[in-house]
Amino acid sequence: MGVTPAQGAPPSGPAEARETIPKMLAELNLGRTEKCVRINSVSSGLAEADMEVILQAAVLPPALMLPKVEDTEEVQWFVDRFQHYLKGRTLPEPVRLVTFVETAVGATRTKDATELLYARQKVVVTTKAFGLQAIDLVYIDYQDGDGLRKQAREGALMGFTGKQVIHPSQIQPVQEEFSPSPERIKWAQELISAFKEHQKLGKGAFTFHGSMIDMPSLKQAQNIVTLAAAVPGQ
Repeated sequence: MGVTPAQGAPPSGPAEARETIPKMLAELNLGRTEKCVRINSVSSGLAEADMEVILQAAVLPPALMLPKVEDTEEVQWFVDRFQHYLKGRTLPEPVRLVTFVETAVGATRTKDATELLYARQKVVVTTKAFGLQAIDLVYIDYQDGDGLRKQAREGALMGFTGKQVIHPSQIQPVQEEFSPSPERIKWAQELISAFKEHQKLGKGAFTFHGSMIDMPSLKQAQNIVTLAAAVPGQ
């Protein structure tokens, strides 16, 4: 959900969204799916009012997103205002800050998003290097279920740990595409067990199902098990 109005929306759009979002945070139950509020960009001049309303709501969002970041000064402003509005407030759960960088390169946006392949891959590499979640871009056409599944599947294969959605109908397809198969879960569980046994024997790398297993392989198996536990129905 976000305060940012769609292109061509009336000037009252942000104000209406600010009234709606606190209600949705309190009333909308998406299970384990994380609600993230996308505010307006700093350059728009609307971000201050957005943060004031959202961060003083009775129920806070698990994550707050700052879009269209132009430089590090905007990120610092975002952090400073976040701390200002939450000063002295006891939080039952931490609120994560998310920044999203959009670069104007003159590319034409297409459904298969090949023009964003490098950018998406760089997001994965950078976030993994710092131990952060890699969240894939949103699929705007919420009525195109096949296109959503295709892009979600690609994102999962790239190494993303989740995907932004803009409509409730997108939640289940995305969860299904990011969920490891029962066979993959079984493979991961057996690998972890085998690794523990070899550790007891003081051995390092070993062969499992015809492949050499080392620490990166173990980490992959652990990620699969963790993801399976987090996704409903796994």
